[in-house]
Amino acid sequence: MAKILVTGGAGFIGSHLCEALLRRGDAVTALDNFDDFYDPSTKRANLTACMKNDHFTLAEGDIRDADMVNKLVKDTDVIVHLAARAGVRPSIEQPILYQDVNIAGTMVMLEAAREHAIKRFIFAGSSSVYGNNESIPFRESDNVDFPISPYAATKKAGELLCHTYHHLYGIGVTCVRFFTVYGPRQRPDLAIHKFTRLIEAGDPIPVFGDGSMMRDFTYIDDIIAGTLAAIDRCDGYHIYNLGESTPIKLCDLIAGLEKALGKKAVINRLPCQPGDVQRTYADITQACQELGYQPGTDIDTGLARFVEWFRSRPA
Repeated sequence: MAKILVTGGAGFIGSHLCEALLRRGDAVTALDNFDDFYDPSTKRANLTACMKNDHFTLAEGDIRDADMVNKLVKDTDVIVHLAARAGVRPSIEQPILYQDVNIAGTMVMLEAAREHAIKRFIFAGSSSVYGNNESIPFRESDNVDFPISPYAATKKAGELLCHTYHHLYGIGVTCVRFFTVYGPRQRPDLAIHKFTRLIEAGDPIPVFGDGSMMRDFTYIDDIIAGTLAAIDRCDGYHIYNLGESTPIKLCDLIAGLEKALGKKAVINRLPCQPGDVQRTYADITQACQELGYQPGTDIDTGLARFVEWFRSRPA
């Protein structure tokens, strides 16, 4: 039984990962500070199933608290570092906060890994590091020196720090670049959740630009499968794209949600936003070959599952 620390464990991806680790018999500690980026009660509800498991521990605290982090890491085999201040647009409004949480916080986690000789460290990267890369699909070997938001820059910085600690101290590090993850428990500020809520209520949805923006929407179950494989195969230093490798236009996403909900969307067109990339598109060849990653949830199936979850929640 591996002892695994999941930072950001009460979040969307983190809570699903904790459940998956517990199902296969690992002992899991979730570290979360329950900040107010969105309703903390939502994050607590995410852990309902985990809290019933004797092999689960919830630690409430901040990744920037080195003393607290060191106490947790001392009894850990693997660190999965998901915690971060999320969101492209908010990072433009609060860049210093994003630097502090995402870079300084990652340094605290890496220092704790060094201090306690942790052999496996998984870092949650982001497709945002590719910026407006003109070469598609995006490959892990592409130059990602041109981020277009503070959030993206902090994620690139995290990968660089991870490489430094691997080089200096021999820590096995795997960075997984997530591509637009969606599914049950998705953050309420993200497009699929936000659009679903507004369409269901008959309210207008904000659409920035002409609807041609493309995203490689990736269902949560596929992301979790890839992350589990990254944990089990963590050795050396590697970066992997975890996406569906099937970009969807924003206008087609809206049409898919209309179909899943059985309702028409009222669209409020707005100018494009600073920091938004035009498209994301994952080349997953490396993850398929080296992790056995095989995403298989098409967008229609994923949206139907999301809507089913959305409508089944308590009022």
